[in-house]
Amino acid sequence: MRHLLFAQDENFWFETLRSLGHIAYGGADFGEVEATAERISPGDYDSWFDEWFATAERISALADEARSQSHVNTARDSYLRASNYYRTAEFFLHGNPEDPRILASYDKAVGAFEKFVELSGSSVERVAVPFGNATLYGYFYPSPLEGEQPVVVMHNGFDGTAEEMHFFGASAAQERGYNVLTFDGPGQPGARQHQGLLFRPDWENVVRPVIDHVCRLPNVDTEAIALLGVSLGGELCLRAAAFEPRIKAVMAVDGVYDFSQLIMRFLKGDRERVRAALRAPQAPEIDQELSEAFESSPTARWVITHGMYVMGGDTPREYAARTMDFNVRDGIAERIDCPVLICEAEDDLFFKGQPQEVFDHLTANDKTLLRLTDAEGAGAHCHVGGQRYAFGKIYNWLSDRMPVSDTSRPAASV
Repeated sequence: MRHLLFAQDENFWFETLRSLGHIAYGGADFGEVEATAERISPGDYDSWFDEWFATAERISALADEARSQSHVNTARDSYLRASNYYRTAEFFLHGNPEDPRILASYDKAVGAFEKFVELSGSSVERVAVPFGNATLYGYFYPSPLEGEQPVVVMHNGFDGTAEEMHFFGASAAQERGYNVLTFDGPGQPGARQHQGLLFRPDWENVVRPVIDHVCRLPNVDTEAIALLGVSLGGELCLRAAAFEPRIKAVMAVDGVYDFSQLIMRFLKGDRERVRAALRAPQAPEIDQELSEAFESSPTARWVITHGMYVMGGDTPREYAARTMDFNVRDGIAERIDCPVLICEAEDDLFFKGQPQEVFDHLTANDKTLLRLTDAEGAGAHCHVGGQRYAFGKIYNWLSDRMPVSDTSRPAASV
């Protein structure tokens, strides 16, 4: 897709497009995004933070003013946009985990979203799922239809939040009559920022207590549970579906076969050679390759700094070694027996080619590969920029397999 801004910085452009895409479900306004982006110096993480944070603060103040004057709709909508802008502000700061701006902006993002929830009546509810000694936080979107309805459990990926899932599938599912439960698992912001939980590959053990929780909620058809994962979540959700039989349909947006391929493209040699070197006591050649990638590629710079923050590792090589555990290799994809939707973006910045790889390994009787293109406006990673279109196709697929029980009544969205 053509860069409208940040022509020489693919990462800054993609994150800008991400916010532009969230316009479809109320997460941004085009003029606000454009004006903010034009003030940012390409490649400058501090400039990125300063300008997005300033926009978030301005919109949050407008929301507060509207609320004080009982302009509820304006306040609600403004808090939702402010939340997304705060999330965007701290996105590139994770190279220094002690940077106080990370938690300050994250907490403001959650706070603004919770004010949006408060003003949305009963259409969104905060949830907390016990998880060992920790808690997985998220939101429940009850179906606007009467009676028991299917539920779509969903989570983000390598860098997104449960709050962002409002735009990445929750609103689209609720307005079609589904119950929805979004959550942050280990490594994702709701579990990483204040609880220090890092990503773990056995995602079925993360999803299991969430499904336990959703099965206790009112008006949920516990025999009709779908799972949707975004970005790295497109590997994690498949892993969970392979080992959790209560999942009756799984949707990978987009499909990821082996997360380590993201870092492997900056290294020389085949997977087994690299895997052995990453876990060796010393590997100066690998260390040098990672260092060169960090200096020359904005994508590698972000993948490494953010990856160490959410997956751990004291060095880039230690982090890279951990990525090797996040895959559906060795027969895991073949274990999935529920209906599977694998989405593919034509111009994926991170996982190009992997959806087809996943699809080729699936042995489920009902499997679908959904290719979305630049010509359709949905060819970017996770189809940002074409979310109404993409989620229309995704939920068409789901409704053919897991329909709501009363489609004659209009379904309101928030």
